[in-house]
Amino acid sequence: MSAPLLALDRVTMMFGGLKAVSELSLEIATGELVGLIGPNGAGKTTVFNLITGVYAPTMGRITLEGRPIQGLRPHVIAHRGITRTFQNIRLFSSLCCRDNVAIAAHQHAKAGLAAAIARTPGFVADERTIRGQADELLAVLGLTEWADVRAAELPYGQQRRLEIARALAGRPRLLLLDEPAAGLNGEEQRQLAVIVRSIRDSGVTVVLIEHNMGLVMSLCSRVVVLDSGTVIAEGAPAEVARDPLVLGAYLGSAAVSMGMEAP
Repeated sequence: MSAPLLALDRVTMMFGGLKAVSELSLEIATGELVGLIGPNGAGKTTVFNLITGVYAPTMGRITLEGRPIQGLRPHVIAHRGITRTFQNIRLFSSLCCRDNVAIAAHQHAKAGLAAAIARTPGFVADERTIRGQADELLAVLGLTEWADVRAAELPYGQQRRLEIARALAGRPRLLLLDEPAAGLNGEEQRQLAVIVRSIRDSGVTVVLIEHNMGLVMSLCSRVVVLDSGTVIAEGAPAEVARDPLVLGAYLGSAAVSMGMEAP
């Protein structure tokens, strides 16, 4: 049996006396679209920060295709194929959309620093290729008309899309989406669902943190529920929605009828 794309083995994260993540074991297979849910403070974003190198785990092991990545710098992990979006949008607000995406694509540039300083033909060709790739991603995310607009001037929904385009510019094998539907209206959520499905269908594995249960239940083939940094349930969306521990910890008594309609 081949190794999972991503594996967390008994991963623990301590902040002083606070145990934010406790002996978490989790495997993500290539091609999956997995939902990671739980109440506020359950440790979901901390898990993303551990996977992407923002934090080094206090204990435990994280592997990408069997190779350990825990403790590596974020840019190294990104180059190996894991990119992310953030719960709070972190765009380069003074730059246009094309430049926001192009910056993320530069980690795969062929020309080095000396070529950039001298502006060699190779560097110029590299820049042309990167800008072309940025334009292609903007088109995929429906942002072509905004390509030359500063990120700060975009409507909120388009800023969310731009973050996804920038994450995709890193050519990920695994994309981590941290509450991508936050602040979106119903139509924007439906459009987001189409985008996320298309990303998965293109061969990118996706893990989604989201409080919108309708989006989670309609998109994800598997849902993992955290509470106090520990997995309390895992399985198919409908199965998880009926789990008594989940009902008590997060979804509430109305969970079974909540959010089951696809956006």
